[in-house]
Amino acid sequence: MKTPRVYVDTSVLGGCFEPEFQPWSNGLMDDFRSGRFIPVLSDLLAAELGRAPERVRNMRQDLQGWGAEFIVTDDEARQLFSAYQAHAVLGNRYQSDMMHIALATVADADLLVSWNFKHIVRFDKIRLFNAVNLEQGYKSLAIHSPREVTTHGEDRDQGG
Repeated sequence: MKTPRVYVDTSVLGGCFEPEFQPWSNGLMDDFRSGRFIPVLSDLLAAELGRAPERVRNMRQDLQGWGAEFIVTDDEARQLFSAYQAHAVLGNRYQSDMMHIALATVADADLLVSWNFKHIVRFDKIRLFNAVNLEQGYKSLAIHSPREVTTHGEDRDQGG
């Protein structure tokens, strides 16, 4: 079985230092370190991390050392982003959220992880994003929080 490719948005790295999200963001980092998942990082993530504290920026460097793939915003991602806008999936204030989804979709990531429950990890928004993805000829994108994805806390003796 191929190793799942997981697109990481900025909230996941910041979550490594937030008590509410720490166990699962750091658990996911452990999963990346062990090779259970392949991290997929984007130029948008890099740009957003430019405003982040140094310790959060350092998480990206760690991911790169663990075999991360790096993708860039291209015309294909911009076209899909425009389709999200045309369908008013999110308001124009949330362009970066839509671009993260477009980048992960165009890169054919197996899933996207985020702590953004307002605009990304939300049932109605996931359905809207995936309706546009299918309309535009892409597959549906699985979108989850790190808590749903990481093996952190699994009892491996009981089959997880």
